[in-house]
Amino acid sequence: MKKVIAIVGPTAVGKTKLSIELATRLNGEIISGDAMQIYLGLDIGTAKIKPEEMAGIPHHLLNEKKPDEQYSVAEFQKTVRAKIDEIHTRGKLPIIVGGTGLYVKAVLYDYAFSNKKTPHLSQYEAWTNEALHAKLTTIDPRSAKELHPNNRRRIIRALTIYDETKQTKSDMIQKQAKKCVYDVTLIGLTDERAKLYQRINERVDQMVAHGLVEEVQKLHESGIKKDAQAIQAIGYKEIYAYLAGEIELPTAIELVKRNSRRLAKRQYTWFKNQLDVTWFHVDVNQFDQTIAAVVQHLND
Repeated sequence: MKKVIAIVGPTAVGKTKLSIELATRLNGEIISGDAMQIYLGLDIGTAKIKPEEMAGIPHHLLNEKKPDEQYSVAEFQKTVRAKIDEIHTRGKLPIIVGGTGLYVKAVLYDYAFSNKKTPHLSQYEAWTNEALHAKLTTIDPRSAKELHPNNRRRIIRALTIYDETKQTKSDMIQKQAKKCVYDVTLIGLTDERAKLYQRINERVDQMVAHGLVEEVQKLHESGIKKDAQAIQAIGYKEIYAYLAGEIELPTAIELVKRNSRRLAKRQYTWFKNQLDVTWFHVDVNQFDQTIAAVVQHLND
């Protein structure tokens, strides 16, 4: 089987920094495992790596979709698997980096997706997001726990799966993904919760200082609707609410921080329960020690 490294963990824990170090040492190329970094124009709010930070390492699955386009885990799986094959033909090592757990898992394990499409118009079209999420909670509480109530498209998809098959989406997933299709090493980064939350808060402040509001304003002015899949990303939906006059800017910023902290907690739980990850503690002031520990693990 082809060798793959995957670096996972919560937001703001240091995955990008580690990926550059490993790619440099191991002759690797990096594949984004973040569902929102695929979108053009979503740079600051997704903490997308800048070209000058890439250290000459090829990066894939960045900026390939317009912000009004849909993007699915099935498409991600197909694209990344092709990219893994391509990277191996160059004699390089693919390194998947990101916090979108289901996307990463779908690539590495034997997921199979239905070809059926969720109808654009369905019995759920007139339902509110809250009503949709409540119905999913009664039918498939595991999927409901993983999906944000505003992720309307995926919630309707999960409900439609049940309507069509009388099986829940989580049960279908549980029956799949038992076999890894690559020789994969899963590296997870972790930190003390309080320290991570502090870094998340500081990073949001930096995002605002570096132009997050202006970035979202540009998307808004270009005609991207608030229900677009890209705008469901944390940092974008909250600022959209501010631009719509629904909340004040300080409130929007606090919501970005709160929702980012909640995301980090969900990511920890998901990765620990769903993947066989080897975890490494991060000390941001002595990150070289984390790098050395990971390299030693890979060499063992």
